[in-house]
Amino acid sequence: MRDDERPSPSRRVAAWCGVSLDGFSSGPDGPMHDTWLHRTAVRPSTEAHFEGVWRRASTVLIGRRNAEGFGAVWPGLSRSPDLSESSRAYGRFLTGVEKVVFSRSLPTDAMDGFAWDDVRVASDLEGEVRALRDGDGGDVLVQNSASIIQQLLRLDLLDDLRLMVVPVLLGGGLRLLDDVGAGEWDLAQSTTTAEGVLFLHYARHR
Repeated sequence: MRDDERPSPSRRVAAWCGVSLDGFSSGPDGPMHDTWLHRTAVRPSTEAHFEGVWRRASTVLIGRRNAEGFGAVWPGLSRSPDLSESSRAYGRFLTGVEKVVFSRSLPTDAMDGFAWDDVRVASDLEGEVRALRDGDGGDVLVQNSASIIQQLLRLDLLDDLRLMVVPVLLGGGLRLLDDVGAGEWDLAQSTTTAEGVLFLHYARHR
């Protein structure tokens, strides 16, 4: 059966990622120094927009580095009175939602020490995503993991690309849309905040 004869998947695979004006998802000094991204992520306008994205999802895909960072921080932050209710709700969502951590080097029980429910480690990205896509549930959401987004774009397994474009120029770092193959996308929605942040939602044209 040709790909264009296959039935449409039951679930959509969506990616959410923050990028600079010059197309980098992380600066030259690495994620720990991406104050431009951290500062934007906690703004009420960003939280409100992102909540509309993550509430559609019932599975989250994360790369190893993001998983280690998220897993060590978010379970505790979800109970912090210093955060907004939207952020605490996201922390509770992230703790309990089905999570698949992709790594070729981590053992399958590597996440057992984290205060997370429903998490597993996998190495076969294409096989896992195809199986999830054909199953039941809400969106399958990739969270700010550039390497996973790039691979899914090359495999043409991404249905929605949601970018948070922050008005900064980094001049170097990890470029998000690098060597990702060709494809046509439709602009589904665009929103601009008072701070000049642009939220773009592109849907794969199939």
